[in-house]
Amino acid sequence: MCSVSKASALNLFTRCPGLYCGRELLSDGNWSDCGACPRGFRANASSICVPCDDEPMFYDWLYLGFMVLLALVLHWFCIDMISMRRNIPKEVIVLHLSALVEVVAASVITLQLTDPIGTFAVRSCRATKLSDWYTLLHNPSPNYKETLHCTQEAVYPLYTMVFVFYALGTAIMLLIRPLIAKKFLPKQGKFSIYAALYFYPILALLHAIGSGLIYYSFPYITITLSVLSNAAHFAFKLNQTMKSLLLSSISDMKNIIVILGHWLLHGYGVVAIATLRGLNFHPAMLTLVPLPALFYILTARFTDPHKLHIE
Repeated sequence: MCSVSKASALNLFTRCPGLYCGRELLSDGNWSDCGACPRGFRANASSICVPCDDEPMFYDWLYLGFMVLLALVLHWFCIDMISMRRNIPKEVIVLHLSALVEVVAASVITLQLTDPIGTFAVRSCRATKLSDWYTLLHNPSPNYKETLHCTQEAVYPLYTMVFVFYALGTAIMLLIRPLIAKKFLPKQGKFSIYAALYFYPILALLHAIGSGLIYYSFPYITITLSVLSNAAHFAFKLNQTMKSLLLSSISDMKNIIVILGHWLLHGYGVVAIATLRGLNFHPAMLTLVPLPALFYILTARFTDPHKLHIE
């Protein structure tokens, strides 16, 4: 009796219920029942578990970069807050550099640990819709009887990579930061470590719950936060005249660094939105980057509370 080819075997069973249930080929040549595909696999249109052989799109890299930048900006913000300095002394700069090294090291190691291991390439399954991030919510119940548990990482490895990054970031920080803080900023430096031990679990929880929402909205989140942070930075200036705001923006080194940081984040968001919308990025879009800062400086005099008259 002649053997049945694999192509013919695929027609011997019907499509699995649900969006993410699939069958995998067993070692004895038979096919498994409908269920969750192994990690690194995803069910295709025929409910066959096929390996994830795609490469991340540019937007995927922007998303991963956003998660890295979010941790780095929180590190720098906490270091800046605990130092309580109007300028940037070398002790604070060293802590900032430490946070940068920690985040970069965690990112590099995460890429090295991701399949294919030992390279900077990533083998992935592309996200096509929001439900890909929440397969737990799409376990089918055929005939409303027994639930098929098909929860899997349909966006492999974008979901787990972020958790690995957070874990490595915490571990590397605990290895490096205490020594540097003890030497350069022994009193306040330890509080930056405590802050990170709080915000890393919070970021992990937000990612676990809202990863899909963050994936599709991070460009808008980036632009919104950069604009709000830019306005807050200028609002803390005691002298709100246009001349003073403009001069402090080009003469004070700390202000220059903060404003350039806002501009970089704003530009990152503009590029991400263009990529999300499938638009061809044009350098002219970057002319929008300085607008929030210029708008605040030009309109600050109109919001001076001393000029408001209550009838």
